[in-house]
Amino acid sequence: MKARVVTVNALPGKLNEMTAIYKDSVLPAGKQQKGFKGALLLTDADGNKGISITLWDTEADMNAGESSGYYQEQISKMKPLMSGPPVLEHCDVSVQA
Repeated sequence: MKARVVTVNALPGKLNEMTAIYKDSVLPAGKQQKGFKGALLLTDADGNKGISITLWDTEADMNAGESSGYYQEQISKMKPLMSGPPVLEHCDVSVQA
């Protein structure tokens, strides 16, 4: 299993709005993607920081979302609320409970 980890910094006071967009728009869109297995959104209100972890069956499934424009479309929904560009990382899921 693969994971896409995206870290974003929100503008002051905008983290709750970003969280709502993630829950109401980004997550439902993710569920429509081939190989999508789930997602977590971790937030730190004191630091205006959010970390999205999406889980994928295969690397090909994860990469397909980036090459198709799906990832860019989801990020664009939150870009006006970000204080800088997102940081994107790919990881292997080594242990899952």
